[in-house]
Amino acid sequence: MKAIVIEQYGGKDQLTAKDVPKPEITEDQVLVELRATSINPIDWKLREGYLKEKLDFDFPIILGWDAAGVIKKTGSAVQNFKVGDRVFARPETTRNGTYAEYVAVDEYLLSHLPESISYEEAAAVPLAGLTAWQCLVDFSNVAEGDHVLVHAGSGGVGHFAIQIAKAFGATVSATASGQNQEWVEKLGVDRFIDYKVEDFSEVLSDVDIVVDTMGGEIQEKSYKVLKEGGRMPSIVQPPDDETASKHGVKAGFVWLEPDGDKLSKLADLIVEGKMQPTIGHQFNFSEQGLQEAHELSETHHAKGKIIISI
Repeated sequence: MKAIVIEQYGGKDQLTAKDVPKPEITEDQVLVELRATSINPIDWKLREGYLKEKLDFDFPIILGWDAAGVIKKTGSAVQNFKVGDRVFARPETTRNGTYAEYVAVDEYLLSHLPESISYEEAAAVPLAGLTAWQCLVDFSNVAEGDHVLVHAGSGGVGHFAIQIAKAFGATVSATASGQNQEWVEKLGVDRFIDYKVEDFSEVLSDVDIVVDTMGGEIQEKSYKVLKEGGRMPSIVQPPDDETASKHGVKAGFVWLEPDGDKLSKLADLIVEGKMQPTIGHQFNFSEQGLQEAHELSETHHAKGKIIISI
């Protein structure tokens, strides 16, 4: 099968097309013929070598951890899926990712893909959507009436976090650049903050939950707007326990745990019209396509999700 691999750490030019064997599946896995995948910051961070201590893989490495496609083969112990099923998943983080024509996926990570959701839309959801869900639902117990602040509301995780918070009945504020104001507000945001014009820490207060997608100074200033007992999940850097304690809030680092059942709940939100993946950019499955997609992701200014059609 064709795959886009890296043979060593480095820049986007390390992404090269290669013919590799189809994955072998275990008894509790399925073989998915991929129709689409997407780009996430973890992809190029691993490519550059920033994550080699946490994810110490042997080369060659196939990057990518969003899968949408059709089941071509099932293991003997697989019970809830069959050949021909449309599925999507956030597979385990291994060296055999989804920049490929086929990927092996554990059954417990799979979700059935409703007919009304395209492969491209589905590929946008797993990593970013599950991250947003785990920040808001699992870590923060978001509830009706909460005031939620989402940093970088126009990003992959951010645009899902806005919609999930609204689906749970929260009031949502979000930061983004002014050029994205119109479509971020269409996602349901109650208070839009153009970070180039306004300082969120001076215009907000009594916030129940801050979804930190930025870290650094933004994370530090976020303590100012949180009410006592508030929650701050971060997806970029572990918050300081002492600082969180001093402000009387719960803060912690969220490292995604893939989960097919939670992915099914996200699919339900899409079918019900409460959430819509935004495909901001789409590239073809080639060396050039992947290299251009990585270059865009590294700017941190991509709108919505970056999709690769396979």
